[in-house]
Amino acid sequence: METIMEAVRLMEAQQTEKAIELLEKYLPVANEEERYTIAELYIQWGFLQEAKVLLEELIQQYPDEAELKLTLADIYIELEDDESAIELLNDIDENDPAYMQTLIQLADLYQSQGLFEVSEQKLLAAKRLDPNEPIIDFALGELYFSTGNYLKATTYYEKVLPKTNEIGHVSIRDRLAEAYAEAGEFELALTYYQDEANENPESLFKYGFTAYQAGRNDIARKAWERVIELDTYYHTVYLHLANVYMEEGELKKAYEIAQKGLQVDEFHKELYLLAGRLAHQLEKDDASEAYVREAVAIDPDFKEATLFLIELLKNRADYKGIIDLVIEIKDIGALDPLYEWELARAYNEIEEYNNALKHYTIAYNNLKDDSDFLKEYGYFLTEEGRVEEAIPVFTAYLEEQPFDDEITEFLRRLQQSDREI
Repeated sequence: METIMEAVRLMEAQQTEKAIELLEKYLPVANEEERYTIAELYIQWGFLQEAKVLLEELIQQYPDEAELKLTLADIYIELEDDESAIELLNDIDENDPAYMQTLIQLADLYQSQGLFEVSEQKLLAAKRLDPNEPIIDFALGELYFSTGNYLKATTYYEKVLPKTNEIGHVSIRDRLAEAYAEAGEFELALTYYQDEANENPESLFKYGFTAYQAGRNDIARKAWERVIELDTYYHTVYLHLANVYMEEGELKKAYEIAQKGLQVDEFHKELYLLAGRLAHQLEKDDASEAYVREAVAIDPDFKEATLFLIELLKNRADYKGIIDLVIEIKDIGALDPLYEWELARAYNEIEEYNNALKHYTIAYNNLKDDSDFLKEYGYFLTEEGRVEEAIPVFTAYLEEQPFDDEITEFLRRLQQSDREI
């Protein structure tokens, strides 16, 4: 043991190579207990391959020693060799005192591989061995939570809570709150968040989100304001808090918090769009356009932002601006039939009818079931003297809107005039 202790001292002195060299020279004369101690040191120091070799040799000598197998299985898992770990663990006898721990470890492995039913079977078998062990109830709760069976998860978390508030740095109250929230039981979820009186920004954010889902904007607002007080850089909260202010009609506050959020996260496209919407409502249209353009610049495929920007440009009668915008994002690869429709409208407004026709025709291929489009396209074709083409478009429109008497009569007149020609 003196040699092993000397190696430990060398490692503490950051003389890693000398420590490992000393142990390697000592291994041929070390007894089994010392070899296991050296394996443990290898694990502690992160030399997993070396520890693996030693433990595999020891298991050859002591094939029924479950503790050796559990330790080696941990190494296999760290080395991403789950199959070897499963094979080793399945070899542990069910009468061994370590069998329950083996079942829990196997359940975790099977869960990580997506074999949830097998994982559940292992955990239920472990629970039959020890019905009151909170680790097993917690593992079952985690399994059901991960598979979306939230109410079933709460059953097991509830069993854990009277025994402990936390397992593996996971708050049981937080888990119960999340599970009930995911199951739609928002009021019940809130009670667990309220009981969890902490100043953790993440927990407070979740508390606020659950309150918001429960229709309790007052609680959500206070929780999210506190999150920002605790952590200015918790960027996720700004969008949600701004939305709450907006819903409560406090547009200036919403706008201010959106602006603060953008100082924290300058690549938050949804927050740029919200800032743009709020600026528009506050009659700050120049700022509105600037914010929404930033959203589109971040993600040219951000359809909601693009369509909002198009509406802003329409309000200014800036049809050339619409054309430039849509052509630019199309060149980048953002494609949508609504963009073709907007191009057609813009070209129509500036009296470039051939271009308008071209884009109406392209849009028609994908908007044949959109009654608003069909009606507009039909009128455009009629104004362009393309009555024969307008008739099937209006006919298709009436299939969608059969009670539109005005278009029914208009189509009848078109058909009559077309026959007369």
